[in-house]
Amino acid sequence: MSVSLVKGQRISLEKDGGSLSNVFMGLGWDAAQKKGFFGFMRSGDDIDLDASCVMIAEDASTLIDVVYFGNLHSKDGSVIHSGDNLTGEGEGDDEVINVNLKAVPPQVAYLVFTISSYRGQTFDTIQNAFCRLVDKSTNREIAKYEITGGGNYTGMIMAVLYRKNNEWKMRAIGEKAHSKTVGDLVDLIFKIL
Repeated sequence: MSVSLVKGQRISLEKDGGSLSNVFMGLGWDAAQKKGFFGFMRSGDDIDLDASCVMIAEDASTLIDVVYFGNLHSKDGSVIHSGDNLTGEGEGDDEVINVNLKAVPPQVAYLVFTISSYRGQTFDTIQNAFCRLVDKSTNREIAKYEITGGGNYTGMIMAVLYRKNNEWKMRAIGEKAHSKTVGDLVDLIFKIL
């Protein structure tokens, strides 16, 4: 059974018989509907959001690696991005970031998942945005965090997987920001960890 997360909520990634090893963070969104000719609703413009994963050390201020559309694999191979979706079209996950939790190097304590609007489109133009954590071995959704309401911002720090006492946990963050790339979010990530 999936947990529907609210901002700030934390969950453990332990499961019966041990901890999860392979998960993916799926991120999805749709273009907001617009009023067209004669007042009929039509789909909005293509929305190019970019999902990223920022790998950070235990001190919460040392960047180890960033996985995004321009760097699809972490140096150690533990985090792999599915590739860039330029439109947000289609059902389900628009971009996926796979994580082998057992292969994440011990110096990495935080995996921070973000969304940035590469073209500068605000979240007013987006609907049905979410991130969800899925157990790859069973394809079971563990948790989902939905973004409700639009706004005049272009990026968001969605969630973080973090290691505490050798156990992985997840926290929904939902921190709004102005960013066209993941690089624009790094200082804010350090502040909120």
